[in-house]
Amino acid sequence: MKILPPTNYKLPLKIGIVCYPSVGGSGIVATNLGIELAKLGHQVHFISYDPPFRLDKEHPNIFFHKVNINQYPLFKYPDYTLPLTVTMGAVHEEFLLDVFHVHYAVPHATAALLAYNMLAQCSSCKPPKVITTLHGTDITLLARDKNLFEIIKYSIEQSHGVTAVSKSLRKETLQVLSTKKDIEVIYNFYTPPAPRFSRDEIRKKLGITPETFLAIHLSNLRPVKRIPDLLKVVSLIKTKKPFKLLILAGGKFDEYNKLVHNLKIGNSILVKKNVKAIEDCVPAADVGLYTSENESFGMGILETMSYGIPIISTSAGGIPEVVKNDITGFLTKVGDVKALAGKLTTLIKNPTLQQQMGKAAAEQAQKHFSAGIIVQKYLDYYGKIIRLK
Repeated sequence: MKILPPTNYKLPLKIGIVCYPSVGGSGIVATNLGIELAKLGHQVHFISYDPPFRLDKEHPNIFFHKVNINQYPLFKYPDYTLPLTVTMGAVHEEFLLDVFHVHYAVPHATAALLAYNMLAQCSSCKPPKVITTLHGTDITLLARDKNLFEIIKYSIEQSHGVTAVSKSLRKETLQVLSTKKDIEVIYNFYTPPAPRFSRDEIRKKLGITPETFLAIHLSNLRPVKRIPDLLKVVSLIKTKKPFKLLILAGGKFDEYNKLVHNLKIGNSILVKKNVKAIEDCVPAADVGLYTSENESFGMGILETMSYGIPIISTSAGGIPEVVKNDITGFLTKVGDVKALAGKLTTLIKNPTLQQQMGKAAAEQAQKHFSAGIIVQKYLDYYGKIIRLK
């Protein structure tokens, strides 16, 4: 799809993106968005304490600005919000940004609003508009903390624009914050890089035999992902066909080793940590397996679908907006490991259905969650917010 330029304001844009640089979905989404915007000729400035996990700093339109966090004996805990605020202000004074696009309300939107108010005092540098993208943790976890609720609500309501990555998250935000703030739903997107190796070559590198049915799981392994449920599903698979689960872990797996031992599934689990080139692993799989108790969107699920792999997952949060039950995969209730194992067994025993669902998954990912569609939505939204008085 051809991406059209937004109307009624100067192009190209200068966009400041603030995100966490970790392996989590929000950082990946923010990084991918910045890369796609840079490809279109826009100037993109990433502002964080470290370069984002997948950032291509060699692109001429991409800049990285490090937030330096000093530790003083006066402060028991080092502060990030204030150095971030100062760095955002300095970047704008040098490059005259059009937008601060921040991912997460706290501390990023809070810092952006502080920077905006500081810059508003400068007669020679009109401050950029603040757009906050909610990815889930702001609302599902942090906003339920009475110590953070008011600042999260303030940061969201004072942002010039707010987006959420699913209808489910928008609904939850409005309910939790009791706010009437206009929130635009813009889904995540993913452009699958072409694998460097064939499926057989990838499997050989991973030590997976051709006849093995391979499930895959991509996540940061936070508690919300319910990794014990994931492992219990593996323990329930009893088929003649060899079976393994490949976990691409963005966090430490060590705490689950005891459960792996107790379930006697050590030979069925393969863990790879901090894999940047997921295209060198995902195409080897036959199904994606996800057990989250809450998922605002499910970036790992979309990445898996993009390679033509069907999904077996819980129906938590925004997942049903990504996975079509009985078409691109199967959805079950949270915590129902027997149902998950049953659906997985169904696909193991029915390769034709597995292939049909995989094809449908790839089509769904391309039709609704491609860069061409979603980046255009962000550009249109930038234009709408920039034109606000």
